[in-house]
Amino acid sequence: MLKHTLLHPQISAALARGGHASKVLISDGNYPHGTKRGPNAEVVYLNLRAGLPSVTDVLEVLTTAIPIERAEVMDYARTGPYALQADPEIWTEFRRLLRPTDCRGELVKIERFAFYDAAGTPDVILIIATGEQRIYANLLLTIGVVR
Repeated sequence: MLKHTLLHPQISAALARGGHASKVLISDGNYPHGTKRGPNAEVVYLNLRAGLPSVTDVLEVLTTAIPIERAEVMDYARTGPYALQADPEIWTEFRRLLRPTDCRGELVKIERFAFYDAAGTPDVILIIATGEQRIYANLLLTIGVVR
């Protein structure tokens, strides 16, 4: 299900094993990869250093490689130490990069622990660990159909 300009062989191979409705998680630098992943998820560690690569760097490449029909984000806390008063700034970048895809830039918000559950299902075939430092930057993509 590849449209392919992606060069990373391990990511390309994992995507090639997926199909319609398979999922890909692009995770930030705080994501618990060892404990919150599904049984079929291959983890590719791209986290070179703090901030590199960013989730948006990876998303930009993936939008050229796979059709994306759904994009889910971990909803932010409204109270407590990690509370925000508005959507995280990175979500604006997600929407911009996803606008040309089948999800048309729409982000589906999922409560934190429900997000971990969704990222731990057998449908998740790939987790790409980034060095992203912005909070609420995890993005769960559902692969669509090549038209």
